[in-house]
Amino acid sequence: MELLLPALGYFVWTLVAFLIVFFILKKFAWKPILSALSEREKNIADSIATAERVKVEMAQMKSENEALMQQAREERSQMMREAKEIRDRMINEAKDQAKLEAGKILTDAQASIEQQKNAALTDMKNSIGNMVIEVTEKVIRRELANKTEQESYIRTLANELGTTARN
Repeated sequence: MELLLPALGYFVWTLVAFLIVFFILKKFAWKPILSALSEREKNIADSIATAERVKVEMAQMKSENEALMQQAREERSQMMREAKEIRDRMINEAKDQAKLEAGKILTDAQASIEQQKNAALTDMKNSIGNMVIEVTEKVIRRELANKTEQESYIRTLANELGTTARN
C-alpha cells in the first residue's frame, strides 16, 4: 500500500511547489490571462453588436431599396400615362386641325363654285339678253307686210340662236 499513498515528504514538497507556481502565476500570469480573456470577450461582444447593427442596416437598406424600386415603378407608370395622354392629345389636335383645314377647303371650294356659277349665270343672262336684242333688232329692221312671214322669220332666227347657244 505504500505505492498507493505518497510519502509525506513528497506531498509537502509537491504542495510547496504547487503553491509557489500558483503565486507566481497569480502575480505575473493571472492578470494578463484574465485581461486577454476579458479583451477577447469584449471583442466578441463588439463583433456581435456590429453584426446586429449591420444586419439592421442591411434590412433598412433593403426596405429603402424596395421603396426606391416602388417609387421608380410609380414614376415610370406616371411617365407612361403622361406620354400616352400627350400622344392622344396630339392626335386629337391633329384630327381637329385636319377637320378645320378640310372644312376651310370645302368652304373655299363651295364659295369658288358659287362664284363660278354666278359668273356663268351672268354670262348666260348677258348672252340671252344680247340674243334677244339681236332678234329684236333684226325683226324691227325687216318690216314685213305679212304677219305669217314675220312669225316664220322669228322662228328661223330663234332656231339659229338655239343652235349657236348649244355650241
